[in-house]
Amino acid sequence: MEELNIDLLIVISTIIILLVVLMMVLIYVGFLKKKSELLLKQKAEQANFEKELALTQIEMKEQTLTYVGQELHDDLGQKLSVAKLLNNKLLAGKPETDYETLEEINSILGECIRDIRGMAKTFITDNVEHFGIIDSTQREVDRLKRLDFVKINFFFNNHDVDINSKHSLILFRIIQECINNSLKHSKARIIDIHVDDSASMLNIQIKDNGIGIEKKNETYGSGLKNMRNRAKMINANFSIVSESGQGTEILIKYPKL
Repeated sequence: MEELNIDLLIVISTIIILLVVLMMVLIYVGFLKKKSELLLKQKAEQANFEKELALTQIEMKEQTLTYVGQELHDDLGQKLSVAKLLNNKLLAGKPETDYETLEEINSILGECIRDIRGMAKTFITDNVEHFGIIDSTQREVDRLKRLDFVKINFFFNNHDVDINSKHSLILFRIIQECINNSLKHSKARIIDIHVDDSASMLNIQIKDNGIGIEKKNETYGSGLKNMRNRAKMINANFSIVSESGQGTEILIKYPKL
């Protein structure tokens, strides 16, 4: 009887040990599976981020080329035409106006040189990553002010915003796209951009006084979807407040920690 009890105890102990080992194996397999899924998810997210970053850079280059073409045609072309007319005036031979004319030509050529240098800076591949989101946004604002399409104001509380340079590029592209959408669709007269930097959060607000966003506007809706997706890729929160005839306010909250 005692031997039977011992045998039974051994069998039960063996079964318990096997069950514990089996549970440990299942837990370990489950852990490996979750770890593999997490790694695959991280790789997929990284691949999507790199793809979006490349697309952002391409879009910015295309916009830069469009901007440079407009500036060459509208601004520099006009200035150089005036300089040519003044030069023709000198060649016609009017000594009493030579000095003033030369000064005016010199001034126009100086403006052209400054404009060309400004445009050359836009061809730097990592312009936003190098200059940062504040300087890059200021350049965009200054460009729009020269074109005189709309009154645009830019406010910020910190010039040296310390964030990931690639994330800075994505955020700048979102700001740029917000401005472009406002110019194309909102009929706004005023656009205000606020960048508020704190230790833990970067808050960006783009607000216009336009007609607001109509839900049936599929083109605008597609643009907003792209901006939301870009914000999500860098763990930023993207929200929009808009009513018909009341303008549009876009808020981007980027956590720095």
